Amino acid sequence: MPHYNRILITGAAGRLGSQLRAGLAPLAGVIRLADREPLGPLAAHEEEAIFDLADMEATIATTEGCDAIVHFGGAPTEREWQVILDSSIRGSYHIYEGARKHGVKRIVYASSVHAIGFHEIGAHIPVDTPVRPDCLYGVGKTFVESLSRLYWDKHGIETACLRIFSSFPEPADRRMLWSYLSFADCVRLVTAALSAPFVGHTIAFGTSDNSVKAVDNSGAGHLGYHPQDSSEPFRAKVEASSPALDPLSPAGRYLGGKFCEMPHPDDEAKG
Repeated sequence: MPHYNRILITGAAGRLGSQLRAGLAPLAGVIRLADREPLGPLAAHEEEAIFDLADMEATIATTEGCDAIVHFGGAPTEREWQVILDSSIRGSYHIYEGARKHGVKRIVYASSVHAIGFHEIGAHIPVDTPVRPDCLYGVGKTFVESLSRLYWDKHGIETACLRIFSSFPEPADRRMLWSYLSFADCVRLVTAALSAPFVGHTIAFGTSDNSVKAVDNSGAGHLGYHPQDSSEPFRAKVEASSPALDPLSPAGRYLGGKFCEMPHPDDEAKG
């Protein structure tokens, strides 16, 4: 039996959104897929909404008739400030305003490790550690975490902010041996956030059951997320093909990895 009548997925054409498109199908009678580009053929339980999150009217209209939102839209990585402002910050405000106006009571938000990227790997931080973004992309994530806190305290809209680490088909380097989140575990994490009896305002880390656990996710245990995958099957391949990072360099010292060393994107764009 589905938990919801209609779930809206933003960023549905993205790397993770496309996984959730299929993975969340058992939870709703209808999945509304939102993106800026057409999504191809639709299944019988799917419907499409094509718009830009920066368009307030279109975004709010798309939330109508939904009883949960999985918000994975916005800038997918570090971008110029204007892109972060329009897609991730303004766009997320539009999502929360749509939820408020149309009575949506639960949102699952794709936050990121880059909201806390300048914490040291060895600190083993818990979920309630203060934010330390490592880039403008991370700043956008911290804004939405704060926005969602306001909308829970003032408007009663629950949000699970999932600080996703490295979610790819398989680990690509040694950092991902501890930061890896398999696609299947990503679906499990979002499913848990949608299915938990109570979420309130929850921060959770998104990693698989890797041997090295760089953060403490126990504060999000009430979500009922139980990862089933691990980076271990890929360890030999990764260690043979990827050099070890200098532990004294920003990329090797901090949770955000190479994002801690990136130049300002607006300088890059002008150059």
